[in-house]
Amino acid sequence: MQLSRAAYVILGMVRLGRRTGYEIKSLVDVSTRFFWAASYGQIYPELKRLEEAGLLEGEDDPESGRRRRSHRLTAAGERALHDWLTSSEPLEHELRDEGLLKFFFADALEPDERAALLRRMREQYEGLRQRLLEIQPGAQAARDERGGEEFAYLTLEWGISHAGFMADWCARMERRVKEGD
Repeated sequence: MQLSRAAYVILGMVRLGRRTGYEIKSLVDVSTRFFWAASYGQIYPELKRLEEAGLLEGEDDPESGRRRRSHRLTAAGERALHDWLTSSEPLEHELRDEGLLKFFFADALEPDERAALLRRMREQYEGLRQRLLEIQPGAQAARDERGGEEFAYLTLEWGISHAGFMADWCARMERRVKEGD
């Protein structure tokens, strides 16, 4: 069975603990979304597929007023996740950054509009870096308490560094654009 990247996101999130689709989406939104997003439209169909394939086990929550189903990883799901993590297949890389896309086409803009675009991009990256720095102490405490999830924490450090690099790059490009006036 060929699995999608969204399926692997789900397997990884469920490996961290029993989860509902809503909980998976919530966790994605504060973690992998910064480099690999997953929507409800991907998560719920994949949960069904993964359960049908025997990679997840689902259980309805009779206590809930809503129809909720929590999932846990099966041994086959654990193997599938491990096989993907250790696969030597080429790593898919896709960077989606609308600001950078606009910058690519910025020859169509006036110099002051180019500088304004770079300023907005810089401010966005500065804001992202700040948000990541704000969650860092809680992430570090959670990592230390559980004695695991080291690589999730290191990925947060990557996000902080990346956002800082991009903010600095935007500031340099903004100066270049202004000097070119």
